[in-house]
Amino acid sequence: MKSRIAIGVAVASLAVVVLSGCSPAKTSTTTAAPAPAAVAPAAPAVASGATLATATTASGTIVVDGHGTAVYEYDKDTKGAASSSCTGQCAANWPAVSGTAASFSGITGKVASITGVDGKPQLTLNGWPLYYFVGDKAAGDIKGQGVGSVWWLLTPAGEPITH
Repeated sequence: MKSRIAIGVAVASLAVVVLSGCSPAKTSTTTAAPAPAAVAPAAPAVASGATLATATTASGTIVVDGHGTAVYEYDKDTKGAASSSCTGQCAANWPAVSGTAASFSGITGKVASITGVDGKPQLTLNGWPLYYFVGDKAAGDIKGQGVGSVWWLLTPAGEPITH
């Protein structure tokens, strides 16, 4: 009985990863990297914005929010564009990082915002709209890295980490 439950959980987990990319033609074989060794202390959030900081992971130093949750960019977005191209089911699996201003620690890229698909401000880093991955359940999770070969963690300068 326990093995049936374990198999069911494994199959469901795999389905979430495969179905969470926006491009149905592409699936990821990328496995999640180990949890970060350390999360940099976050600066206090500003009243109308979000907090961005850095964390050290197996993928390198990445951008996280003030709670240590990884943020991602989407290759189907246009860097520097005024809007996101992640809509519908994509936006359900990859929620926008909301905010109009940010407090940041260790971030060297330009932080700004655009109007997200829900009409709310969405943070950008170096021109890339920022997203969370619903599969990341705890600080340190980076399960969205490489999903569909279009979702990437970002360096503190706002450059995608594509390995």
